Amino acid sequence: MAGRSGSDGRRYGGYTLLELMIVLVLMGIASALVIPNVGGSVPIRVQTAVRAVAADIMYAQGDAIAYQARRAIVFDPASNSYWIAEVSGDTLDYNTDAMYRIDGPDQRFKVDLDTVSRGAAQMISANFDGDEILVFDELGGPVAGLDSDEPSVGGEIVIGGDDGLLYQLSVEAYSGRVTVQKIGG
Repeated sequence: MAGRSGSDGRRYGGYTLLELMIVLVLMGIASALVIPNVGGSVPIRVQTAVRAVAADIMYAQGDAIAYQARRAIVFDPASNSYWIAEVSGDTLDYNTDAMYRIDGPDQRFKVDLDTVSRGAAQMISANFDGDEILVFDELGGPVAGLDSDEPSVGGEIVIGGDDGLLYQLSVEAYSGRVTVQKIGG
């Protein structure tokens, strides 16, 4: 930064025209490098959706352990959404069983992947023991059904994007461990 002295001997700070032009040129170069990468944000948005689903599965499992109560995640590929429920019987009703979430629709724990990924991610399929419902028992282990004590064989969710990206989230039998694998794109 250049400075000049006034008639009273004090230095006045300020930028010269040359310094300002150099900064503007550098900002122009930086923006030229960054702006083309904004179009590459679709894979990031799909990955964000995959991470959100994985985190919510682990949340439901942890909640089942913490409260020693069954929890279920109801996946709905047709509406590109899922919701987490407190299991109290052999059927689930969104209006009475959906868990509370302050920022969810109607304060229910419902997640719309279109909102999470801004339309970039699509739930292709969900399969757990031949159903689209993942159930955790009181110890956090996946079970075969809402009122079943039989261990689940596990299952998977496939999430994809318009650019051919495909991710498979797998939930292991017995432990409920969640793994993510890129299977296409």
